[in-house]
Amino acid sequence: MVRGDDRRLVHDVRIEGWSRPWNAFPGSRVPGAPDSYYWAFEEGGMDQIGCIYTAQGFEYDWAGVIFGDDFVRRGDRWVARREHSYDAEVKKADDARFPELIRNTYKVLLTRGMRGACVYSTDEETRSFLEQMTA
Repeated sequence: MVRGDDRRLVHDVRIEGWSRPWNAFPGSRVPGAPDSYYWAFEEGGMDQIGCIYTAQGFEYDWAGVIFGDDFVRRGDRWVARREHSYDAEVKKADDARFPELIRNTYKVLLTRGMRGACVYSTDEETRSFLEQMTA
């Protein structure tokens, strides 16, 4: 998100002591930051967080994926939670379609890395599940 007259990206993504800004909006003209369509490969974009809409269609050597509280592991299944989604378009989906769209979002993000993906979850139970899967 861009804030202030000085046109800078704000570190909206915060996890414990770490933070990064979302990629710039198209046409936002933030000094030193490429537009959202170019954040992944132009100088100035490396310290930004991309979303499904700006990451799809790209392949990277390595991808980093942060599972938010919108898609968590509970017991033996994955649970899509609308109340924790920040994607306005996905949140509009009916109850039957919403989980499918959330799963697809993470599937796309997880398959961007050609060599692999580093994965983190903001949810403790999900993080524990992911750690068990890689042990």
